[in-house]
Amino acid sequence: MADPYDVTDVAARIRSGSRLDVARAITLVESSRPDHRARARDLLTELTPHAGKAFRVGISGVPGAGKSTFIDALGIRLIEAGHRVAVLAVDPSSSRTGGSILGDRTRMAALAASDDAFVRPSPSGCHLGGVARATRESMIVLEAAGYDVVLVETVGVGQSEVAVAEMVDTFLMLALARSGDQLQGIKRGILERVDVIAVNKADGDNEGEARVCARELRGAMRLMAGDSGEAPEVLTCSARTGAGLDDVWTAVTDHRSRLDGAGSLLRRRAEQQRSWLHALTEADVLDALWHSPAVAAIRADVERQVMAGELAVPDASATLIDAFAADLPRQRAGQD
Repeated sequence: MADPYDVTDVAARIRSGSRLDVARAITLVESSRPDHRARARDLLTELTPHAGKAFRVGISGVPGAGKSTFIDALGIRLIEAGHRVAVLAVDPSSSRTGGSILGDRTRMAALAASDDAFVRPSPSGCHLGGVARATRESMIVLEAAGYDVVLVETVGVGQSEVAVAEMVDTFLMLALARSGDQLQGIKRGILERVDVIAVNKADGDNEGEARVCARELRGAMRLMAGDSGEAPEVLTCSARTGAGLDDVWTAVTDHRSRLDGAGSLLRRRAEQQRSWLHALTEADVLDALWHSPAVAAIRADVERQVMAGELAVPDASATLIDAFAADLPRQRAGQD
């Protein structure tokens, strides 16, 4: 029986802007089922030549900084300026159940209702490879569908931010005044990747404190950049009133223009492709290992021995890897 999923036909509908097919394609690339992964690879091969032209912006910030509200307000402004905007909101997954709340869409009501926007909350998975793979592949789908601005909202300031920073053109961090030490809890590795900082909620009685916060952040970032580095621009804004949003977007586009003018944008995109290659290969090898029948046959016993102290962890790891390697020829023969 012929496969009803015609990749060429689906890819054509995605390129024509079919929202239903875009949504289904992203669900497909998020799936970890082997048959879905095979279909996703074929679909991405069809779509990749039509992607890569969008402006990719990562948006992060401490909890409570108003990321979703900021994206909702900024996205509407971009649509009014003639852009088509896609939002990938990476939501943390439970390490116990694998479930996610996926509530970002409810905080982007205006944007989600626009025909020129596509808002997709996506589970991060239980490891960073899930962020890297699903988000990169979803961006290809959205860019092929004609969205020229892709905003990736991350869950907070942590390791997933590093993964997202390595797949966008410009990385914007939202800060918040009256949150104690402004750099407390923000990892240096994140700050080293930030391109623009915006202190949000700079309105009403909080406006003065927001400006003080921005001044402190400018000083801290100049110290971190030193003599040889370029400190990110630090601004204030209010997603609630709209004040400063245009200035923030100008800073974001100016950063990308500087990259493009210096030839750094192409180099950054090339490095991102190599990073994606490594991440995808590692994730696929790990997935293949745990789904190997030979590994599955001995895994429970090996784990029992490790937990009982009868087998050292390095030896246990080598046992599983050896079983996987020995089983590879049989698995490849079964695929042919």
